[in-house]
Amino acid sequence: MMNHFKNKIYLACLLLSCNALAQIWSRDLEVTSPRENIYQLSPNEFEKTVMEGRKIALFYPVTVSDLLIPYGPLETFFNSDPDDPVRKIIYQMVRSVSPFKSMQELYGWLGVHEFPTKSQEENPNPWPELSPQEQMLPMGATLIQTDEGEALTFGCAACHSADLFGVKVLGLTNRFPRANEFFRNGQLVAPYVNSFIFKDVLKTTEGERQILLKAKRATKWVGTKKPVILGLDTSLAQVALSLAKRTEDSYATRTILSAEFPRPNKLSTLIADSKPAVWWNVKYKNRWLSDGSIVSGNPVHTNFLWNEIGRGTDLKQLENWMTNSHEKIEALTAAVFASKPPRYEKFFGLDSIDLEKAKRGQKHFVQSCQKCHGTYEKGWDQPFAFTKSKLKQIQNIKVTYHKKTPVIDVGTDPGRYLGMKEFANDLNRLQISKNLNAVVEPQKGYVPPPLEGIWARWPYFHNNSIPNLCELLTPGPNRIKGYFAGKALDKKTDYDHDCMGYPTGDKTPAQWTQNREYFYDSTKEGLSNLGHDERIFIKEGKEIYTTAEKKELIEFLKTL
Repeated sequence: MMNHFKNKIYLACLLLSCNALAQIWSRDLEVTSPRENIYQLSPNEFEKTVMEGRKIALFYPVTVSDLLIPYGPLETFFNSDPDDPVRKIIYQMVRSVSPFKSMQELYGWLGVHEFPTKSQEENPNPWPELSPQEQMLPMGATLIQTDEGEALTFGCAACHSADLFGVKVLGLTNRFPRANEFFRNGQLVAPYVNSFIFKDVLKTTEGERQILLKAKRATKWVGTKKPVILGLDTSLAQVALSLAKRTEDSYATRTILSAEFPRPNKLSTLIADSKPAVWWNVKYKNRWLSDGSIVSGNPVHTNFLWNEIGRGTDLKQLENWMTNSHEKIEALTAAVFASKPPRYEKFFGLDSIDLEKAKRGQKHFVQSCQKCHGTYEKGWDQPFAFTKSKLKQIQNIKVTYHKKTPVIDVGTDPGRYLGMKEFANDLNRLQISKNLNAVVEPQKGYVPPPLEGIWARWPYFHNNSIPNLCELLTPGPNRIKGYFAGKALDKKTDYDHDCMGYPTGDKTPAQWTQNREYFYDSTKEGLSNLGHDERIFIKEGKEIYTTAEKKELIEFLKTL
């Protein structure tokens, strides 16, 4: 299939010219309609390519990373007798930074999700066919076959998939990712592990010892930082601090001297934490990330580049891998752009939406939201809509977003912008960035995203500071200062249907309050929930909508 896809791209180059094909990633491109089929493949090729891309999202394809975990010894350790003296000694050595007693505990802490055990009709992005062996590990966990042996790593789905009331949705933000913290813990554990003792105690092969040695060495060029709150990640900081441990040449060469004496970077203390964005919005855009700071280039290229900088990978080896693996990258790109949002009525039923109330809410949306977030033509806007079923009336017939993705400063927390300023130049100077035509320009503000599937994207804002839409529609100074987060397991207790998001106050599930790690404090640096109110639903210091009208607006948003 991949060879067929490669031929398709080659044919497109012949017919359109490769230069014209490259324009799909140009900063000057105007997006006049959603680019769901980014490479304009035939229906059959499109379906096959997207399925291949989803599989790549589930199983990380990069094979040049040095920061890998030898899988056999890890499994041996966790499967050994808990009372074994050797295991007790090893566990005692590293428990302060790696307190896991089993593989399941490790995966649970990471926040990765198990594969679904049955077909899920609510899933907007169906799974590719997977073997039982492929489903043995959770989504995103990947076993890579190296010359030295089998190694464990984690890929896209670890951060870009979520359990939504029992439905595993690829492309939805993982609400509790710990990928960055995992790298930080690994870096702290590495000095405790002697490769020869490791080999003797766990009866590993010489190849597995070499995998460990490579990983230990790679951590020298990894700069890590603990996220300020569970649910956000420190990707910006990890990339910036990792680059600071390399030389300033065009390939950010790794040297022992640069690792021992990193260049100073404000992101060592500056809070610029953010959450991974949903995939289904990219089809509308021509610039990427929540702040629109990637102004040209394929965002999937940038994702691989940033991931591997944060893993201490040699960039010349990465460049060779990307050159030789462009079919895989293009398939993953096709899958990301083809992603669809989950539909509210599929999870909660048609009766959960008040049609007339939603229609009234559309008028408020047009007045206050449409200018930034796009136009949504509904089934009920069509001629003779009254003859159509309720299901067809609430569907989006056409979504019209900006031809060029805007960035607007509406007074929300500026941490992301301030953080991006600290390493944009470091990224742009890299030869691999130039080859990929990936350009980073810090933007003061954030992209007002398309709102399809907004009901499933809680908590809101780039920093998760808004638990639900009732709080979002409350003037900034009056919003609650903190809330408890929790997993979306029970449709009745874990979701506020009236406010679309986390239940707060007395509605908060009691078990959530037992763990302070799940408490969000908006008074902390980088976690402010202010902004997005003046000149939107507040005019001259007064709210323009009543409580009832706000509920109508939320009802309309359920249908997007």
